[in-house]
Amino acid sequence: MKILLVEDARSVVRVMTARLSSYGHDVVHAENGLLAVDMFERVSPDLVLMDIEMPVMNGFEASNRIRAVEANQQWAWTPIIFLTSSDTVQNLVTAIEAGGDDFMSKLVPEPVLKAKMKAMSRIASLRHSLSIANKKLQTLADHDGLTGLCNRRSMDSRLDELWLDAQESSAPFAILMLDIDNFKKYNDHYGHQAGDDCLRRVAKAIEEAVDVANVQGLAPGAFAARYGGEEFAVLMPNASMSAFEELASSVVAAVRQLAIVHEKNAEWGIVTLSAGGSRIESATGELQALFREADARLYSAKSLGRNRAELQAVA
Repeated sequence: MKILLVEDARSVVRVMTARLSSYGHDVVHAENGLLAVDMFERVSPDLVLMDIEMPVMNGFEASNRIRAVEANQQWAWTPIIFLTSSDTVQNLVTAIEAGGDDFMSKLVPEPVLKAKMKAMSRIASLRHSLSIANKKLQTLADHDGLTGLCNRRSMDSRLDELWLDAQESSAPFAILMLDIDNFKKYNDHYGHQAGDDCLRRVAKAIEEAVDVANVQGLAPGAFAARYGGEEFAVLMPNASMSAFEELASSVVAAVRQLAIVHEKNAEWGIVTLSAGGSRIESATGELQALFREADARLYSAKSLGRNRAELQAVA
């Protein structure tokens, strides 16, 4: 385990560090509560051993602040054991109310200390496993099960934050709405399994085009999402008009280059994509207006023969 030992008495630090290190634990030290809070955020310990009486900030206040830090992190909880030479009932009650989980004498006998550390190690292992499981669940909740792109719920959540940031800094913002041409005919003709495979390949082509734009610095922060059915969206904060135009063309070309046979897409004979986009130079007004304009441009791309991008710069 990684243990954060918060203690101002050097003699106690030396003894406790030696004892804990002999059990195979990695010990880091903070000499007061204020430093402990800062170090907690930087090192992410598995356990905190917290003295009560310290200069600058005592252990109770430090524990309160650590719990406040964890409150902003989903599923976060780190055991805190208070160290004291005074096992009073009032100290025990105050320690628990401050966010502590246990109470231990600085002169704790060796067998008791060793047993407590074994128990804490088991908890640390379970917390690590739970963290991995929760991250997997979060990934599943945020991504479309078929294509692996962000799903609509995740997109909406990220979009709200990005739009707010763009408004606060008066930054540009762009949206691309994408639709596979004549996809219903593809599904009806080739079957749903082939349709699912088509959606996956198109989504991957879109994602790769967006990734390239990110790497090249053309559209930093851009991401793709499955909007619904055969529709996709690309959100582009801080993108210039030239970058917007380039990425729109790249996405349409990337899908065309897949050369997926589509006999019912009469104009082209392969799977193609139409794109409609809108961009505003300085994010103001309602975000929905930008979406409506992108939808109108998408309709225009369809009516002009598909397999193309139609873009609009919104005043």
